[in-house]
Amino acid sequence: MICLLLVLMGCAAHPLPAQKGGAGRRTPAPAERPNIVFVLTDDLSTDLLQYMPNVQRLQQEGRSFTNYFVTDSFCCPSRSSIFTGQFPHDTGVYTNGGPNGGFNKFTKAGKDRQTFAVALRANGYRTAMMGKYLNGYDKTAYVPPGWSQWDGVGTGGYGGFHYILNENGALSTGGTSPSDYLTDVLSAKGTTFIDRSAAEHAPFLLEIASFAPHLPSTPAPRDSHRFLDARAPRGPAFNESDITDKPQWLRSYRKLKRSQLAKINAQYVRRVQSVQAVDRMVGRLRSTLQARGLAENTYFVFSSDNGYHMGEHRLMPGKTTAFDTDIRVPLIVAGPSVRAGSDATLAENTDLAPTFEELTGTPVPASVDGRSLVPLLRGERDANAPGAVLVEHHGPSLSKDDPDRPGPASGNPPSYTAIRTLDALYVEYKDGDREYYDLRTDPYELDNTVATLPPDRLAQLQRTLHGLRTCHGSRRCSIAARLG
Repeated sequence: MICLLLVLMGCAAHPLPAQKGGAGRRTPAPAERPNIVFVLTDDLSTDLLQYMPNVQRLQQEGRSFTNYFVTDSFCCPSRSSIFTGQFPHDTGVYTNGGPNGGFNKFTKAGKDRQTFAVALRANGYRTAMMGKYLNGYDKTAYVPPGWSQWDGVGTGGYGGFHYILNENGALSTGGTSPSDYLTDVLSAKGTTFIDRSAAEHAPFLLEIASFAPHLPSTPAPRDSHRFLDARAPRGPAFNESDITDKPQWLRSYRKLKRSQLAKINAQYVRRVQSVQAVDRMVGRLRSTLQARGLAENTYFVFSSDNGYHMGEHRLMPGKTTAFDTDIRVPLIVAGPSVRAGSDATLAENTDLAPTFEELTGTPVPASVDGRSLVPLLRGERDANAPGAVLVEHHGPSLSKDDPDRPGPASGNPPSYTAIRTLDALYVEYKDGDREYYDLRTDPYELDNTVATLPPDRLAQLQRTLHGLRTCHGSRRCSIAARLG
């Protein structure tokens, strides 16, 4: 596996930057600058990692953030936060399309000029984006700024075949043969990009964004008959027995029928099958880094844009809720001086952009709401760690053209804002409903106890939520994230 970028945390030759991100930091010489490979999956939940041996090795060698969350369990708002380091209330991207979301909103608001790619390219990096960009990016020759190589794919990529690929402004169509399977095509392109960067002795950032395991969860043909006995996990929240305490949008849901349970298992098999090619891609990229002598100077990052529920709280497969199934996702980082192990510090996808920027000696823009995770990668304690992370969601999603539109009985909540702390989830809905789960005694979010919260605790949560949903910039958002 590209031991390369993992460098097994021990590479003293290229240690993590000691300085905080900002304009005053020394810019490393080109030969010292580390590379970044970022693999972003679509709708991947933590339970799928057990079927991904290359990712498991990455996890063993790197650092896993066990309390890493997304700003919205919806594709486009989450990806916008990843690119910019900003909350949805600063990107303006709350949905996958329409006036408040999608590629068009992101571009019209000028956010495509505020991404980590723009910052790194200005700092002398080769940058490549391959695969899924943002919802609504389809059948266009547009290449966003900041990317020295662009291989973007539109909505046709969900099926794995017969997609439209924009290769640096030239459109081509993928076929239907096994060699056209999109994840494999992206894997090959990523390998070639690493090879060329090594030949040019140029520092680089490579992002490969797969469509897997998003519906229809199309596996590579060679994986279509594997894992047929896989079954969706059935924890305490699965087909929950009593949901009378849940918010209005959910409490009328009936217990799942046998036919629905069979559909859940069938979809889970497809999800397991579809991530096999992603796992092989991780292994291939890491092997390429190792072969080119780049492993010890490359950070490898693996994550997802949101999680996915499959039967929890009586919900058919889907996302968009504030439950941990949807907002908590894997974040695994390996590379120079990264300390192997796990970290339970609260982190969020707004933290990726400033982390990439600090790792590469690139000034962190003042517009970023997140914070760098570099100290945590070294295994240091973060005295300014947040007490809460913010989730912002606009719903319900009703667009028939949206590939993420919730299916029947999969959950389609109204607009809400929420904060997730280390030991609690607090949610406020636009219709006045509220939720509170004490995760110390109720880790599966079964009992909504907001009605019995002590007034001072409720006031504290409300202050924190209000502060986070109105904050702008890392300093103010860090202050707001303290439980005050």
